Amino acid sequence: MSKDREFYWRRLHSLLGIIPVGLFLTQHLFINFTATNGAESFNTASEFMGSLPFLWALEWIVIYIPLMFHAFYGVYIAFTAQPNTKRFSTFRNWLFVLQRFTGVFLVVFIAWHIFQTRIQKALGTEVDYNMMADVLSNPWMVAFYIAGIISATFHLANGIWAFLVSWGITQSPKSQKIATYVTILIFLVLSVVGVSALLAFV
Repeated sequence: MSKDREFYWRRLHSLLGIIPVGLFLTQHLFINFTATNGAESFNTASEFMGSLPFLWALEWIVIYIPLMFHAFYGVYIAFTAQPNTKRFSTFRNWLFVLQRFTGVFLVVFIAWHIFQTRIQKALGTEVDYNMMADVLSNPWMVAFYIAGIISATFHLANGIWAFLVSWGITQSPKSQKIATYVTILIFLVLSVVGVSALLAFV
């Protein structure tokens, strides 16, 4: 792959990780958070999302196609990229490694989550509060989902930081430091929302 082509592929990969994949993740976590108000609240929110017009087209255009590109190209990056020890600190390079690790793990987690929800729905299973409570009745599955949620929120938050740098938005050390604090806050907030939603089914 030529350097110019790889540059644009990486820009597209970075952009899709924020819009629409990152936005969808955030929306998905907050929809799930309605479970903290009980089964009826979650089922109402879930039914509303399921009743959107042109849902099949929306899912493929806005979610599945961007997600698959971001995931598969991300796996390629994970196994070919090297930490930039000259430009970034040891802390940043550790986050670089975690970004690649969580990306590979999320490919497995998201595939399993889609199987347990969207594919099961296509096979006739009702995707509602009771279904998720049944899935999470297994403590190992609870641990797996917690790991998946924290991996996803970290991957998104750290991905936002990388997006801001790679797109030339935060170039100075001061702006990158501020972005670090902001993205840590995003990680913490989304993690609390996601794990709280998960525990509401347990």
